[in-house]
Amino acid sequence: MPIDVVKELDKVIASDHYDPFVVLGLHVIEHEPTSAIIRTFLPLADSVRLVVDDEKRDMYKMREEGLFEIIVPDYSEPFDYYFEATCYDQSIREIRDPYRFHPQLSEFDCHLFSKGTHYQIYDKLGAHQTEINGTEGTIFRVWAPAARRVSVIGDFNYWDGRVHQMRVLSKSGIWELFIPGIGQNDIYKFEIRTQSKDILEKADPFQFYAELRPKTASVVWDINTYEWQDSDWLTNKQRQNPYDNAMSIYEVHPGSWQRDPTDPGRFLSFRELAETLIPYVKKMGFTHIELMPIMEHPLDESWGYQTSGYYAATSRFGTPQDFMYFVDCCHQQDIGVILDWVPSHFPTDGHILGQFDGTALYEHADPRQGTQPEWGTLIFNYGRKEVSNFLIANALFWLDKFHVDGLRVDAVASMLYLDYGRKDGEWVPNPYGGKENLDAIEFIRHLNSIVYDHFPNALMIAEESTSFYGVSKPADQGGLGFGFKWNMGWMNDMLDYFSRDPLYRKYHHNSLTFSLLYAFSENYILPLSHDEVVHGKKSLLAKMPGDKWQQFANLRLLFFFMWTHPGKKHLFMGNEIGQLSEWYSQVSLDWHLLEQNQAHRELHDYFQALNHFYRQTKALWEVDFHHEGFKWMDFHDFDNSVISFARFSKDPADHVVCLLNMTPQVIQHYRMAVPEEIVYQEVFSSDEPRFGGSNAVNKDIKQAVAEPVGEAPCHVKVTIPPLGGIILKPKR
Repeated sequence: MPIDVVKELDKVIASDHYDPFVVLGLHVIEHEPTSAIIRTFLPLADSVRLVVDDEKRDMYKMREEGLFEIIVPDYSEPFDYYFEATCYDQSIREIRDPYRFHPQLSEFDCHLFSKGTHYQIYDKLGAHQTEINGTEGTIFRVWAPAARRVSVIGDFNYWDGRVHQMRVLSKSGIWELFIPGIGQNDIYKFEIRTQSKDILEKADPFQFYAELRPKTASVVWDINTYEWQDSDWLTNKQRQNPYDNAMSIYEVHPGSWQRDPTDPGRFLSFRELAETLIPYVKKMGFTHIELMPIMEHPLDESWGYQTSGYYAATSRFGTPQDFMYFVDCCHQQDIGVILDWVPSHFPTDGHILGQFDGTALYEHADPRQGTQPEWGTLIFNYGRKEVSNFLIANALFWLDKFHVDGLRVDAVASMLYLDYGRKDGEWVPNPYGGKENLDAIEFIRHLNSIVYDHFPNALMIAEESTSFYGVSKPADQGGLGFGFKWNMGWMNDMLDYFSRDPLYRKYHHNSLTFSLLYAFSENYILPLSHDEVVHGKKSLLAKMPGDKWQQFANLRLLFFFMWTHPGKKHLFMGNEIGQLSEWYSQVSLDWHLLEQNQAHRELHDYFQALNHFYRQTKALWEVDFHHEGFKWMDFHDFDNSVISFARFSKDPADHVVCLLNMTPQVIQHYRMAVPEEIVYQEVFSSDEPRFGGSNAVNKDIKQAVAEPVGEAPCHVKVTIPPLGGIILKPKR
């Protein structure tokens, strides 16, 4: 059926067309195949000339709104042209016609995205610099299925949504436009006309770079130019199993780990952090750096957990290539990089995902499902395949383009349960009447299956605080498919226990032992995270009871138990120096404490020694997730608040025996249970004087006696230090 040209042009002029290509650009005249008509809509132009080779021809201004056309009687392929427009301010601009190019996204790409299985969709949607038929520019694509019209706006068209109206591709809901001449560092947004004819200005959901807050526009950026130097790391990672290797994670907020001392209000860039943070982490013996969310976010105080740009490393710390450099430097120093990732919710800021095309596109329409009242945010609609695809591809994006080694998935519990943070009547049960979010569960399983399919040794870590079954079990075994789960129960029990006066700890002895009843039900990471040192909870050191000496001894003992307990380790920055105040994201850590106070220096030295000892001792990490790696020696000494246990490597002969005294009394000639009738020697003590301890150490070797104590067949006699832990090892 022939189109009504006048009607279609009226839609273009009204900025209300879903496919302006039907009348704009070059069209061969049907009854005159050697002739063509060219139309352009340039609202700011007073006159326009068509330029072919060196010949200029005036175009007819057919509508005062800025619609121009010309008939080319001698048309033949190939046919190259551009426009020379004289604007109302008498400036002259050369304009390459964006409406002369055919659709570039294949139907198969659209099909995969609609099915939720286009796992590299980030290579297609968003803004990508490219060359088409010898013309350089940027191709823009965005998913907005309910929009009446979508335009690309930016400085290049005076933010006028009439100029670069996009076309929608079939039924996919994906809009596309190639704009010649647009390139690196140009800023843009999408202007969306909704079905109710409201006008929205949205940042690109697939933006690779964004303006520095408080500005909100997206930036055209090529992320494929960085030359990586981490091939050795990537090769070695493929050979290693993360489950039976040491893992000691240093959690970092890059905006407050350290600030520029000459300008405390300035963030260090990723390149500056590469020169300072990485050597520090290497020296302290950590295996991984975990960064709190570095994806773009509007508000500093959200710490990145209210994400606005899922595919953009925040411009607060530099360019995407600056972050790549940081990751590259980590890998060259044998340090892995984990990112905190937030697929659970997103903020309501008007320029991002909420009501993206005038409808609840990324979120649920029903506020009982689509809003998270605890955080004032919106929840992703995991049942919508394109939304699931957006998030799964995003996880792969960071592993692929930025070489990160894993993701710590935030707030998994809020995803799993429909009633999370809600009162009765504020949530909708699933179709079977339960409170589990079945769409979220399926999304998580799909996510982990695809991530591990593409990156088998990736670290997928769940921050999950409930007893949901099988968080770190494979999806095909009924689990969620994560590689690891945070042990929030251990963390809560330990912080509660260690905050108690040692005089009363014997009445809470079960808190020390309870975690071993479930320690091997999941692949646990033991966390002491940023959440435990904010919002009035006090710093770790300030939580400890007693005088100053006892506080430091208690903190050393807490770290000792954590590093000898089954499970990988996770520590928030500042805890290793005995930060006095709570963490505050707007200032640097209190590094001056190391210069001004001996006790803080000694704690810092202790932590460094403990971390290195841990990494050198296979028995403390090689069998973290099986009963064979742990055995109680004695957990019955309630009165003395003393526990002891053995840790084993894959070779049972390679073991250590750990003893902890939770009171400030020194106990002489204590019968310490050990598993074999052999000679033992003390190889580590939290009470060494170089760590600020009382020097109640055991210098002599200890011959075990075949007399049972606790759960063990043998024992040795030792001196137990006050608020201290010791480790014995066979002397063979």
